[in-house]
Amino acid sequence: MTHQVPTAETATSDIPGKPTSASRTTLSHIMTHNDTNLLGTVHGGVIMKLVDDAAGAVAGRHSGGPAVTASMDEMVFLEPVRVGDLVHVKAQVNWTGRTSMEVGVRVLAERWNESTPPSQVGSAYLVFAAVDADGKPRAVPPVVPETERDKRRYQEAQIRRTHRLARRRAIKELREKRAAEGIED
Repeated sequence: MTHQVPTAETATSDIPGKPTSASRTTLSHIMTHNDTNLLGTVHGGVIMKLVDDAAGAVAGRHSGGPAVTASMDEMVFLEPVRVGDLVHVKAQVNWTGRTSMEVGVRVLAERWNESTPPSQVGSAYLVFAAVDADGKPRAVPPVVPETERDKRRYQEAQIRRTHRLARRRAIKELREKRAAEGIED
């Protein structure tokens, strides 16, 4: 299966496409003692909130209005974050559907008082749905990948979407089968 990458000329929507760079953003935050868990490192939930905040800003920028988190996929913690780390959460729209978009997020950390380059400490993929004032889904502009990296991310996002939909279908079928057999959970 090939995954087509839209261009400004091939975007199939009534809404003009937006380049990936139009909504890309970075959120930075210094970690303090208030952010720690029982092990003395930054709590994963604190990082997840920063990830959701940055991804939400990107989704709102890209869609031109409110967007809500529909799911978070593949939240990966690569290294612990410590008190005093300056955390940078970099997010961009990787893929868009009719009313939804996948936002990719990389989490980097560096010591606040050192000049060493930041290292990647986490990553995640989130799906957002654009909503109107009544909370109903609304159309989003297609994302137009600009670089080879953006094109790769677009294609990988399509694969993740295919897997999400297949997993959802398989679980639904299993539950229906079990219910038809009279098995109650």
